[in-house]
Amino acid sequence: MIARTRTFETTALALFFFGVTTLTVWGFAMPDWLPPAASRHAEGVDGLIRYLLVTTGAIFVIGHAVLIYFILKFEGSEDSTAIQTNPKTERLWSILPVLTMALVSEVGVLFLGLPVWDEIYGEVSEDVLVVDVAARQFEWIVRYPGEDGEFGRTDPTQIDGQSNPTGIDNADPRGSDDIVERNILRLPVNRPVQLRLRSHDVLHSFSVAAFRVKQDIVPGMVGSTTFVPTQLGEFEMGCAELCGLAHYRMGGRVIVMSPDDYETWLSEQGGDA
Repeated sequence: MIARTRTFETTALALFFFGVTTLTVWGFAMPDWLPPAASRHAEGVDGLIRYLLVTTGAIFVIGHAVLIYFILKFEGSEDSTAIQTNPKTERLWSILPVLTMALVSEVGVLFLGLPVWDEIYGEVSEDVLVVDVAARQFEWIVRYPGEDGEFGRTDPTQIDGQSNPTGIDNADPRGSDDIVERNILRLPVNRPVQLRLRSHDVLHSFSVAAFRVKQDIVPGMVGSTTFVPTQLGEFEMGCAELCGLAHYRMGGRVIVMSPDDYETWLSEQGGDA
């Protein structure tokens, strides 16, 4: 009776681990869980994600296979000689996983990730389009340089929710032609874009999943992120940091336009493409 109970429990435990392994592999192997890539560096980010899923997934599967083997092999064993310890083997199996994870997490990630990092935070090209994006509860204030090609100075004391949402200093003539929009970011396709990111109040995080862009915005600091949109269309822009009770409302649109359409829109606003 005891042997049958142990056999049932052992079989059920082995099947449980087998089911968890199978469902986990099946879930992460689904082809459509990543959104479409719409920026130049997005494929590099996706490649890094897939690399980590494959390597850590292989370790996960191997570990569970060994666990199931041990469960079934030593089920109900009362012979003390069946399981013996070996200090040399124990040290080997302690060091081997550490070295494996170091290779996966350090060498592999650095090899695949550094080119992507350099594209986002490295030197920018001369034709880069600089756009100022200010986050505030619970909206995005987008500002483009006007005809003079320069941003005007900002003064937090002059921020007005209606007439001057980004706080352009009235005493600075460079800011008189700046173009300001709320919750809409317009960009030309296939042109490098650098966003200057600021916060008017609390911690925010600029995020566009289709571009694989996510950059925290810390109050009192001017951050930046660089990318190249590669697809025309509209994409969701959101805040990826809980920033207050109405955080769910802090959304917007990124409209990627052809270069001609972007120049036309900019000229209609009084700017200089």
